Amino acid sequence: MIKQIRTDQLKPGMFIHDLNCGWLDHSFMSSTFKVRDQATVDKILELGIRELYIDTVKGADVREARPQTEVNADLERRLQEIAQKPVEKPVVADLKNEAVRARRLHAEANKVVRQVLDDIRFGQKIQIDRVESLIDSMMESVFRNQNALLPLARLKKLDDYTFEHSVGVSALLIVFGRVMKLPKETIKELALGGLLHDIGKIQIPDSIIDKPGKLTDDEYRLIQSHVSAGTKLLENAPGISDVVRKVVGEHHERIDGSGYPNRLVGKQISLYGQMAAIVDVYDAITSEKVYNHGMPATQALKKLLEWSKHHFDPQLVQAFIRAVGIYPTGSLVRLESNRMGVVIEQNDGKLLEPVVRVFYHAGQQHYVPPEIVDLAKMQDRVASIESYEKWKIDPYQWLPA
Repeated sequence: MIKQIRTDQLKPGMFIHDLNCGWLDHSFMSSTFKVRDQATVDKILELGIRELYIDTVKGADVREARPQTEVNADLERRLQEIAQKPVEKPVVADLKNEAVRARRLHAEANKVVRQVLDDIRFGQKIQIDRVESLIDSMMESVFRNQNALLPLARLKKLDDYTFEHSVGVSALLIVFGRVMKLPKETIKELALGGLLHDIGKIQIPDSIIDKPGKLTDDEYRLIQSHVSAGTKLLENAPGISDVVRKVVGEHHERIDGSGYPNRLVGKQISLYGQMAAIVDVYDAITSEKVYNHGMPATQALKKLLEWSKHHFDPQLVQAFIRAVGIYPTGSLVRLESNRMGVVIEQNDGKLLEPVVRVFYHAGQQHYVPPEIVDLAKMQDRVASIESYEKWKIDPYQWLPA
């Protein structure tokens, strides 16, 4: 049986089924392994992991621990409760029209971020005017219809992950800031911080950032150093606000003090740093990488809920979930009718009933004529979240164009 335990209950002889953290939050070869000595236990405790999952068939048990099925049921109930709370995300542009603009904008954004990071790598100044122009365009697109840009921001090529992750974080921070009703100028600064949040990684060799195997302790510390390096790179940069600096310097801090580089606690972390931390983790764990498969978006939202017990502000996590939806745009879903499709729009106030472009029948395992299904007007419902990789489906092909 798979059970959730506190890390202070972990002992040698147990079999870890899931370390219950992001891939870059630990330096073990895998998240699944047998605990053979106390040194391993101590290392896990030092990482700041508060809860993890063990397999009681393969190792020692903790009798009073909760089964994973019970934990999942509780998280699902909490998601359902969040879905009942209305959120204002007015749409002012038709999805089809905005999708055409969003595809061009997404391609341009990736080029701009690549150029900015390359310029800094070679000692040149940030072209802040060009970046601000890009942010303005992204904000305009999101405020017209966020369903166009957000799913594109989730799609990443393995070779361009660093650039595309920055674009994804920036777009998500715009959506997050909008739901939080922050002033537009603050949202713009948040988005700029998102584009630059991993700027310090330009000083780390690609061979380490993209390493598919176990990181050494020194490599792990080097990866963590990107936050301080990014902060230093922006020290004398013109046009960089305090909001941007908070996003860059605090996006790996955690409210229980287990983050880095300064182990800030609670309100010591700014609102902007806390928002960036949530978005950074969400985008990272939903993305395909050379060293780890991304998880479906709804599963990632459940993880954020679970981790908000220790690492994130629960109210902010709930606000973020309402911002992107229970079944975020771009998610592959299976309906109760056994048809499958991609979520293309959210129905405001009905987060459990999105608009889906159906194109596949899971039971018969063949494509069907594409059809737009508004679950708010149909008897069909989402039965499960599916993996594009499992079904060998190209998501880009089925998003609005």
